[in-house]
Amino acid sequence: MGTLFVDKLDPQSGTSLELGSSGDTITIPSGATITNSGTATGFGMSSANTPMFFAYRSGSGQGVSGNTWTKLQAQTEVIDTDSAYDNSSNYRFTVPSGKAGKYFLFGQIAIDYSSSTNISSTRVIIYKNGGNVNETQTTIDAGTGKFHNLSATTSCILDLSVGDYIELYGKVVLTSGTHEFFLNESRLGGYKLT
Repeated sequence: MGTLFVDKLDPQSGTSLELGSSGDTITIPSGATITNSGTATGFGMSSANTPMFFAYRSGSGQGVSGNTWTKLQAQTEVIDTDSAYDNSSNYRFTVPSGKAGKYFLFGQIAIDYSSSTNISSTRVIIYKNGGNVNETQTTIDAGTGKFHNLSATTSCILDLSVGDYIELYGKVVLTSGTHEFFLNESRLGGYKLT
C-alpha cells in the first residue's frame, strides 16, 4: 500500500470528486479531524432522530371518569416521520421495521375541571406494550375550590424493539365533579436517539 502526499485534490474535469468505489471503506484514523465548511450530505443527518412523532388532543376535550386510568386519544399529529403513530383508533406509536433502538418519550395530561370538587392528584403514565414503564404524579391540596388545567408530565428513555408500542394514560384522583383531558395541552411524542 502506498502513501500519496498532496495538499489538495481537485477533480480533473467538472466539479465532482469521488473517493473510492462502491463497497470500499474509507477510514479516518483516531486523532484526525474532518472540517466541513460546505454542505454535508449523506452522513445520516437527514434521518437523525427518526422516527419522530408528536400528537395532541384537539377539537374537544376527552371526557374521562375519575379514579380510572384512561388512554389519551391524541388525534392531531404535528409530525409523524415514519407514519408510525395511529391517530384514529389505537392512539399509539409502534416502532417500525428497522427502527429498533433507544427512544426519548414524553407525555402530558392536562385535566380540565368543570365543577367544584375535592382533587388530590393528576397522574400520567407512559405504557409500553400495555404495561406501565414510567409514571408521574402532580399532587395538590385543592380543598373544595374550583381548579382548571392541572397537568402532569412525564418523560423517559426506553430501549424499544420493532413492534413495541407506546401509549399515554392519565388519571385524576378526586371525590366528585366532571372533568376531561384538556384539548391542545394533552399530548404524546418521542423520537429515536442517534
